[in-house]
Amino acid sequence: MDNSEAEKIEIDLLLEAILRRYGYDFRDYSKASIRRRARHFLEMTQLTSISEMTHKALFDETFFQSLVSYFSITVTEMFRDPLFYRAIREEVIPFLKTYPYIKIWHAGCATGEEVYSLAILLKEEGFYDRATIFATDFNDRALKTAKEGVYNLDQIKKYTENYQHAAGTRSFSEYYHAQYDSVILDKSLKENITFANHNLVTDGVFGEMHLILCRNVLIYFNKDLQDRVFSLFDDSLAYGGFLCLGSKETLNFSTIKNAFQEINAKEKIFQKKNQSAL
Repeated sequence: MDNSEAEKIEIDLLLEAILRRYGYDFRDYSKASIRRRARHFLEMTQLTSISEMTHKALFDETFFQSLVSYFSITVTEMFRDPLFYRAIREEVIPFLKTYPYIKIWHAGCATGEEVYSLAILLKEEGFYDRATIFATDFNDRALKTAKEGVYNLDQIKKYTENYQHAAGTRSFSEYYHAQYDSVILDKSLKENITFANHNLVTDGVFGEMHLILCRNVLIYFNKDLQDRVFSLFDDSLAYGGFLCLGSKETLNFSTIKNAFQEINAKEKIFQKKNQSAL
């Protein structure tokens, strides 16, 4: 057996140990992604093998929390992919405004920047007071940052540019105040956001939503897990509701493809067909 095969076995045992000890299931994540992140984490912790990492994760919960946070991808920013937010403003919000009240699920919200971006958009469309946003992630450390709404001041120039390209209608500085080296988002943005721990791999249906956003999460799942999550979104979405994916994600090869129509191919926005159209 070569070293590559031995490493695959070590990683399988690591994932099985995490599932049985803590209930987190990474077994259907992309093998290449998990292997890459396991190797990086090994280098960071200066352990000698993945087997040693497995042992430490089993008996040291603090170490495990660091490991699971590293497995959780938290690359995000305010108004990430600005043209996506412009499409939401122009193609989705007018439809949602026909409802007296809407529910939104932002799945895999990471540290919250994109959730607050959506809140800003809804405010500018005069619609925030009629919306509830459920922002979920399985990474408790990321959720803590999201709930606090405090970010690095170094990022504000990029966030401002993104906001402007997303067709923002005000000065972005209205939504935060700077304190030392941090940006603190205005507390009014949090009023209708509920942050909660939810694991797309193991947890169930999340109410009847009018809009679900899950962007740049599914690329880390294998096809079987993607299909399970797509079915979860289908079951959680009202007829006529919208599903938004990341730029490299698609419904085209999923089992629920026929239940949706494509609204914006480039920005990966789909609408669930009414029951009569199925």
